[in-house]
Amino acid sequence: MTKHRAPVVNFSLALLSAVLLVLVSPNLISTNQGLPWLAPLALTPLLIALAREPRPLFRFLLGEVTGVVYWFGVCYWIQFVLEVHGGMGRWGGWGTFLLFCVAKAIHLAVFSLFAAVLLNTTFAAPAIAALWTGIERTHATFGFAWLALGDAGIDMPLPLRLAPFTGVYGLSFIFALTAAVVALIILRRGRRQLYWLAIVLATLLLPDLPARQTGTETAVMVQPNMSEKEDWTAEEAVQARDQLVAYTLQSAAQSGARLIIWPEVPGPIYYYDDPRFRDEATTLARTTQAYFLFGTVGQTPQGAPLNSAVMLKPDGDFVDRYDKINLVPFGEYVPRFFGFVNRITHEAGDFAPGNRIVVFPLDGHHMGVYICYEAAFPHQVRQFARGGAELLVNISNDGYFGRSAAREQHLEIARMRAVENRRWLLRSTNDGITVVVDPAGRVIERLPMYQETEARASYDYTSAITFYTAHGDWLAWGCLVAAAVALFWSQLPHYNPAIRGGSPERRRP
Repeated sequence: MTKHRAPVVNFSLALLSAVLLVLVSPNLISTNQGLPWLAPLALTPLLIALAREPRPLFRFLLGEVTGVVYWFGVCYWIQFVLEVHGGMGRWGGWGTFLLFCVAKAIHLAVFSLFAAVLLNTTFAAPAIAALWTGIERTHATFGFAWLALGDAGIDMPLPLRLAPFTGVYGLSFIFALTAAVVALIILRRGRRQLYWLAIVLATLLLPDLPARQTGTETAVMVQPNMSEKEDWTAEEAVQARDQLVAYTLQSAAQSGARLIIWPEVPGPIYYYDDPRFRDEATTLARTTQAYFLFGTVGQTPQGAPLNSAVMLKPDGDFVDRYDKINLVPFGEYVPRFFGFVNRITHEAGDFAPGNRIVVFPLDGHHMGVYICYEAAFPHQVRQFARGGAELLVNISNDGYFGRSAAREQHLEIARMRAVENRRWLLRSTNDGITVVVDPAGRVIERLPMYQETEARASYDYTSAITFYTAHGDWLAWGCLVAAAVALFWSQLPHYNPAIRGGSPERRRP
């Protein structure tokens, strides 16, 4: 093959990996479901391209191109959010979104730069898998986490056994390891590479997922299907709120439910600033004799808005409030690098992040509530279970996603949190997807989208602590350290003649 054709082939392979990574999860083409069985092969073409490319800069660019196409294909809905809800217009939305894709692709570019080095080692497969897993964990650290490669395994019973021990990152490691082994076999690096797949088979030794069961407790989850409009008039706000209260009272009547859940702020719901709604909320809790959990806008002592979840007792008294800690970039705050971007919400200023994990008491049990996008942060959600929560609740308003694949992607992410912590998950949204998820990640009940409706959800409390709940992202951070050690070890022959087997005179710089 000529030198002129080699770069074309390499970038074509990189693009193939990008397409496979996009197809793994719900996407523009298939908004309901992706092709998760592609996950163990998605990185293979990129790794082959890296093996063929000797230049570090081009290796970095191969990863950057892969990353840009991947983020564009998976998070295409961000452009809609910026254009429609951010007020940026079509071209402003597209320009900002493309800049976002370029920035997020740096993770994959760094992976490619170092994975190419590890391909030449005897421990290439596990080292590359460790590198992928460690870098994947840094997405949350640097401000925006979304789908992990391991999320594709939410309906794969065998690899899913890893989740209660390693979190989603264990599945990412397995998929990356398989992709590396396949690439090495294609590159004719020896059949011994297949031995590394014994790590995959070892998952057979792990405990099976909990069996399907019917919950014994009841909650009412209301899906109000309120408009995403920002310019509510005072009359419209009162009418919408009163209608929601009346619908909830009707839904909860004779249900026997001890818990009523509204989604993340679906409209003008101001518990602290609106005495009329505060009275209505108190009356609703007393009338139904149920705990009442709802999203509202709180405030810091300095007056900054908070995205909050408030719970009232059956007698109407205030229990506690949880303030969202991980805010949505562009939606609830604007990253400094993107200071020119309009906010989606139009509060007095950027939302302030909360600073404490709250576990709500509930009839002698405890419940952890995380808000919307926080489902993408495994290390945060586990803190609720570790703090004593026997039930997980995710309130969200996915209406900002429009009719895109983001809704299914968000659900896929949320389901993984239930498996990692082996907890029932009640997920309440404004217009879908509202679901009940069991401790094995199965969707037990699902409401239709874009409708005003409610679910009488059955669930149970679980108090056992999983290894992941107790120890967190030990595998992901351990993989990052292991990858760094592997990279260091791979470079020793270039500097130590005893290891390289050469003489000092032949030592390369």
